[in-house]
Amino acid sequence: MSAVGPGKPSPGSASIVRAMDRKDPRPLWITIWGGANTLAQALLDLRATRTPADVERMVSTLRVYSISDQDDAGPWIRREFPTLHYIAMPSPPNGEQYSYATWTGISGDRFYRNASGADFTTFTEEWVNTHIRAKGPLGAHYPSPCCIYEGDTPSFLGLIDNGLASTMSPSFGGWGGRYVWRQYYGEPRPFWTQGGDSYPGSSNSQDTVVGTDGTPRTSDQATIWRWRQAFQHDFAARMDWTVRDVRAANHNPEVAMNGRRGKEPLALDAQVGVPVTLDADGTEDRDGDALTYRWFFYPEAGSGVPGHPVFAGSPWPGGPPAAGGPPELPARIVLQNAATATATVLPKIAGIAHVILAVEDDGVPSLTTYRRVILTINAGPAPASRP
Repeated sequence: MSAVGPGKPSPGSASIVRAMDRKDPRPLWITIWGGANTLAQALLDLRATRTPADVERMVSTLRVYSISDQDDAGPWIRREFPTLHYIAMPSPPNGEQYSYATWTGISGDRFYRNASGADFTTFTEEWVNTHIRAKGPLGAHYPSPCCIYEGDTPSFLGLIDNGLASTMSPSFGGWGGRYVWRQYYGEPRPFWTQGGDSYPGSSNSQDTVVGTDGTPRTSDQATIWRWRQAFQHDFAARMDWTVRDVRAANHNPEVAMNGRRGKEPLALDAQVGVPVTLDADGTEDRDGDALTYRWFFYPEAGSGVPGHPVFAGSPWPGGPPAAGGPPELPARIVLQNAATATATVLPKIAGIAHVILAVEDDGVPSLTTYRRVILTINAGPAPASRP
């Protein structure tokens, strides 16, 4: 903040203000890869030159994803602009707590020793040399990292229109990770961050994903490394697009869901005990590649939102907790035919359930497009009373 104050605008802060002044209804994303003081200066200048109502309106359009707190401006912004949409893991700016952060799941397995179970195949030096650095003049500029590859990229990955639609809510989960709405210790107000209660049935920012050794792993970093092959293949394909003719390059499948094309989530009402058919018939691949389908229930998605408990109103199975810990919660839904174009969802428990379809082609590199289904499951009718 020593670089922020009256009369200290920079080309960067002025650029942010100009972007906020545009007559554009879409959210304006600010991805912070270092310190946040450029944004702090923009907000300070905005407050000094606009009415309070205009400041509030313009701030409401911002979406900020910060790679930890790499200077002292992030805490100042969160304190001074309490309505700002902010995604971050608070930390001291010296890096000593970066290993706790979700974003390190991009490739931090070995450097931070915090992503056990993740597949490191697409982040070896050999893979990067072959699939990135060897791809023409742009690839030749790809640097050797001091610490981890693509460390800041999670702040941008959620903006890639891959069908996961995580820009709708950080709680949805996607290539940029998953976050929950809570008040972090020492912070003046809630924002999108990590943590939460890890007790089953509560909301927290960790995903449980089966690792390369076949063992389920639970961590914040897993919310990113679970997608690693897909986003690295996407990176490799984009590098191909810079050097190959369009006919020689691979492209993503185009997914249809229950007769609807596009990438927006499909919202459906459902009822406990009544099957729901999800049909990807009509999905196409412009390159003529063969497609594989994988449907999966994403139990953590959508949790961690105010007024949206994961397991509200549902009974605990099996009585009191066992000596080894609380009982595992039953699945909200059961998926059938999860490896075909048409799957069946059997709702078991009332509430919200996110189902993800991943469609992968067999091109080189293979590419994946997703489609999210958000089920609002209502309880079934009450059983008839006995005479």
